[in-house]
Amino acid sequence: MSIIEQIKSDMKDAMRSKDQVALTTIRGLISAFTNELVATGKTPQDEVTDDLALTVIKRASKQRKDAIEQYTQGGRTDLVENEQAELSVIEKYLPQMMSKDQIKTIAEAKIAEFARDKSKIGQIIGAVMKETAGQADGGDVKSVVMELLG
Repeated sequence: MSIIEQIKSDMKDAMRSKDQVALTTIRGLISAFTNELVATGKTPQDEVTDDLALTVIKRASKQRKDAIEQYTQGGRTDLVENEQAELSVIEKYLPQMMSKDQIKTIAEAKIAEFARDKSKIGQIIGAVMKETAGQADGGDVKSVVMELLG
């Protein structure tokens, strides 16, 4: 089952169970898929590929995390709770992320390939991100590479 099929199925379940947070979040994702199709020069009726869906879902996840951070700094716990609830719905559709140990193994191989040169840190991070194929958080990759290079 593709991601979009799963999301549409979950939307029906949210309607049946009257789960407003899930329903609102899923509707927002479907709207974001349509917006992304239009932004890439396609029509809203075109098929949403899993790659496009993952891109949109990752963006939505990052937006929620940023909002949580901002609301926490502003002392708005009521808004933090809402964003966290939406984030938990969105994260169901993200692939399982790699642990820092798995990232470290890949990073060590890339550092050996590029030589232990701090000036090439951007290239190393890019190579690790490409190797992990979206299964690792960029912040985690950066912190592991920085730690390995000292």
